[in-house]
Amino acid sequence: MSRAETIELVYLACAVCFIVALKGLSSPRTARAGNLVGAAGMIVAVGATFATPGLHRIGLIVVAIAVGTIVAVPAARVVKMTAIPQMVAAFNGVGGAAAALVSLAEFDRAGADSGVGTAAAVVFSALVGAISFSGSAVTYAKLQELMTGRPIVLPTQRLLNAGLGLAVVGLSIWGIAGRSMTAVVLLSLVALALGVLFVLPVGGADVPVVISLLNSFTGLAVAATGAVLRTTLLIVAGTLVGASGTLLTRMMSQAMGRPLTNILFGAITARPTTAVTGAATGDRSVHTGTVDDVGVLLAYARRVVVVPGYGLAVAQAQHTIRELADLLAQRGVDVVYGIHPVAGRMPGHMNVLLAEANVAYEQLREMDDVNPQMPLTDVVLVVGANDVVNPAARDEPGSPIYGMPILNVDEARAVVFLKRSMRPGFAGIDNALLYHPKTTMLFGDAKDTLTALVSAVKTV
Repeated sequence: MSRAETIELVYLACAVCFIVALKGLSSPRTARAGNLVGAAGMIVAVGATFATPGLHRIGLIVVAIAVGTIVAVPAARVVKMTAIPQMVAAFNGVGGAAAALVSLAEFDRAGADSGVGTAAAVVFSALVGAISFSGSAVTYAKLQELMTGRPIVLPTQRLLNAGLGLAVVGLSIWGIAGRSMTAVVLLSLVALALGVLFVLPVGGADVPVVISLLNSFTGLAVAATGAVLRTTLLIVAGTLVGASGTLLTRMMSQAMGRPLTNILFGAITARPTTAVTGAATGDRSVHTGTVDDVGVLLAYARRVVVVPGYGLAVAQAQHTIRELADLLAQRGVDVVYGIHPVAGRMPGHMNVLLAEANVAYEQLREMDDVNPQMPLTDVVLVVGANDVVNPAARDEPGSPIYGMPILNVDEARAVVFLKRSMRPGFAGIDNALLYHPKTTMLFGDAKDTLTALVSAVKTV
């Protein structure tokens, strides 16, 4: 067996590792093992690449790997749980840019000798990779709150999109038919602008869906780059990422009860409405309670649903909420966690956060399982969540989040909100539930408040 054939077999084994890794990542129980299998497959694949006959500039490759390792390892170790979505967005954007640049470099080397198929693959990789890069940069800015999370629609957004779309078609034809490097470079620049305009109109509550979609874009760009380089492993790996990202995007759209086109383009196509968000809040008075009162309410409840949100992650209060839940369970209270599909800043954010605190998987309940039991629930404890429990998504057609399924916490007998302030959620809209007579507000840092609640329950 030749060296090239041996390398192809190694690549095949690595591809199997990637598939096993994806399967493992589908469940919190096996996520860690799946991640390790995928990482092992990638390490072996990189090692096998060094054995490829005719490989040039090995020194530069080693330097690039060393620089990447020096940057990535500390970043992964020091990143906070709240910043994981931003890191995912950043890595995703870098991956898209890398795929586009590699394709451009190969196209520049081959020049007019490139076939039509290769030219088409380069055009596709440059287009999709550049969109993924700039789109991910805007997503990062929204998640990091470097810019507003509200939808941003430029006055001439439709005309700009149409003009850029025509430019993409024209430059793509020129690049493929004429094997023109100039056309592909111009196409990449147009795609960068298109990526920004693609993400700007997306509201904060919908950003997790866009992260997933851009992830699939990066995978497709990598697969196209694999076709340019004639590297089977890149094609397989990119296709796996593209397919899994596409499926996740579809499932998230279904979970939000809205078509993907509405999530992506709803702000552009929306008509003005006279509906007023929060119009049914009456005098908008807020009922604030004390820790002791809420402690008694929780201690004598029969069923409590905890709804975690991004604020729980910010406060790093996952261990404290588990302590409170365990304490209530010892008193005979049925405690479960109601997990919204897009709670936090990315899919699975709350699952990972609570798993870190060793919360039993059996206590993590999906939205569809929790909602039918809400009328039978004595207390819902909302910790740092807002948009995912906002009745406006269900009741107000004029709301930006209208149509998104929510946890129907307003159907429970009592609702307790743990919030720092009355500031709106990531979608930037008010929540009428905060003013409901059955709602009690506890203001302050979630970890401090939960710690006080633990002490209060112990004294009951």
